[in-house]
Amino acid sequence: MSHQLATLLREGTKESHTMAENVGFIKSFLAGVVEKRSYRKLVGNFYFIYAAIEAEFERHRDHPVLSKLYFPELWREGTLEEDLAFYYGQNWRDEVKPSPACVEYLDCIKKVSDEQPELLVAHAYTRYLGDLSGGQILKNIAKRAMGLEDGRGLNFYEFEAIPNPGPFKNKYRAAMDSLPVSEAMAQKIVAEANHSFHLNMKLFKELEGNWFLSLLRITWSTLVSRLQGMFAKKSKPASQAS
Repeated sequence: MSHQLATLLREGTKESHTMAENVGFIKSFLAGVVEKRSYRKLVGNFYFIYAAIEAEFERHRDHPVLSKLYFPELWREGTLEEDLAFYYGQNWRDEVKPSPACVEYLDCIKKVSDEQPELLVAHAYTRYLGDLSGGQILKNIAKRAMGLEDGRGLNFYEFEAIPNPGPFKNKYRAAMDSLPVSEAMAQKIVAEANHSFHLNMKLFKELEGNWFLSLLRITWSTLVSRLQGMFAKKSKPASQAS
């Protein structure tokens, strides 16, 4: 029974998508203000979230609905482990803990997996298609802002098993459209996707305080550097200034 679920999700989450993009953390990120201490906290939370989503998909890999969206080439747990080792060192598991918003997100994933596994479609859609669509743009922003020219610490954005995201996204959307779900369940999946966007927004908002302080530090450092440059230029003897 086809309901063009991919289209329903795209149209039904437009408002939530726009709201997420306008959270201060994301607006700053897109503007090129990315600070490692805040970014690595987000990577830590993402690790727990993706590990949970992927564990539940493994658990339900033979489910009549979820089996059609079982694409291990999307899995992010391993790449996030590599990134956390870069930011925190090899003992990162001793330091990285889920934040309160992350715990709420994890509870939601476990609850829907236990009670209505079909709703995991919403969480996979919200995260993975977004990663494939805007991942390279975000990677390039983070690389420039944090000076990670060698790409280390940004493995999350690399899908080695998906060299061409365009055709894969089409394949994924076609798989969503083929899911054997009722009209009522399709609407529940859209509602759950909106809930997923709001859970992501809570993650971002947790970082806004740290992000604002980081923005102030970056702005202050830039101002100080410019003032020092101006004073150095003014203090040069006339013979050197020419």
